[in-house]
Amino acid sequence: MNAPPAYGVGFGNSFATEAVPGALPQGRNSPQRPAFGLYAEQLSGSAFTAPRHENRRSWLYRLRPSASHPPYRPYAGARWLRSGPFDETPADPNRLRWDPLPLPSEPTDFVDGLVTYAGNGDAASGAGIAIHLYAANRSMSGRVFYNADGELLIVPQEGVLRIASELGRLDAPPGHIAVVPRGVRFGVELDGPARGYVCENYGQPFRLPELGPIGANGLANARDFETPVAWFEDRDEPTEVIQKFQGRLWSTTLDHSPLDVVAWHGNLAPCRYDLARFNTIGTVSYDHPDPSIFTVLTSPSEAPGTANCDFVIFPPRWMVAEDTFRPPWFHRNVMSEFMGLVHGAYDAKAGGFAPGGASLHNCMSGHGPDLESHAKATAAELKPHKIENTMAFMFESRWVIRPTRYAMEAGTLQRDYDGCWDGFAKADLPK
Repeated sequence: MNAPPAYGVGFGNSFATEAVPGALPQGRNSPQRPAFGLYAEQLSGSAFTAPRHENRRSWLYRLRPSASHPPYRPYAGARWLRSGPFDETPADPNRLRWDPLPLPSEPTDFVDGLVTYAGNGDAASGAGIAIHLYAANRSMSGRVFYNADGELLIVPQEGVLRIASELGRLDAPPGHIAVVPRGVRFGVELDGPARGYVCENYGQPFRLPELGPIGANGLANARDFETPVAWFEDRDEPTEVIQKFQGRLWSTTLDHSPLDVVAWHGNLAPCRYDLARFNTIGTVSYDHPDPSIFTVLTSPSEAPGTANCDFVIFPPRWMVAEDTFRPPWFHRNVMSEFMGLVHGAYDAKAGGFAPGGASLHNCMSGHGPDLESHAKATAAELKPHKIENTMAFMFESRWVIRPTRYAMEAGTLQRDYDGCWDGFAKADLPK
């Protein structure tokens, strides 16, 4: 993994790529004798009969078939990883906030560093999400991971993730996201301590949101997503494969690296996106628009306009609205919101919400700017102002997001969070 990864561009595109010239069949998917004795294998991320515009699959041409492996056995690591149903603790209507997850003191890789904070639905029903945080300090040496339960949307907060997958390599530094489809095997190399967030999506795969009256362009543009080109390991050394299946981790050991796909074609592959490329849409007249205009990716549900999960960001942007309270307003929402902060400060909170931290505002829980942020915004001179050096985000879901026992008992839980809304004066009506 010394040479920088190479990428193709476009979200949901169909790619054709080979690491060895002549390895990719032409005009067919499964020839009688693939080149070089490779094995043809299809990876399906949707039902075979899904509509063409929703069908996700790739054909892989590899050194050995992935069917060749010993039995999987239960894996005892990552003991705080959960998948639902999320019933360890009662659903909590209170506003919750956490300090950053501490970096580990013992050697810990990406898989063992995963800790589940909250979620809804469950993997068995194919609906809902799980929200994990990770903190790690070593590479996944001699092991790879894949998730049979859902796709992974990874939001690095500290440290670069160098992801080596079956379909190629990608780097995901803070300020980027990476999406790894269900079933794709990958390892993570680190150059130092790393920390961040993961949304495990059990529902419909993430896609770009419809733009409606915005028109053809804006928000996250398809051309800015990057998918790795073919790359492979020809390594005959013991490699542990850990899989997540129906909420539990299982492990087996191969006598070779399974990252051995020499060529592939299709539209099911990992990708990355630089959040700095998001084309922010905002008001140039008055009022603060709904935060849905900051949606990067969405996992739709069967109810139009109601997401299984929206991935929403709050990036640097100009604020120019006249006679307007410019930060996010007070609100109660039928959707539930789990927030994180990559760097900088969030404009609706004056303090207490640190990079690497998190908050949860569930269905119909009143929330909004704290006392200090409200006072500052109502007194501000309304001249054009750019919010800079910040990147907050939100996983928003139609279902209540239930915190895990770990999250509710963690020393990072801010038990005085409600206090940030103390002290608001009563409105002064005319006598």
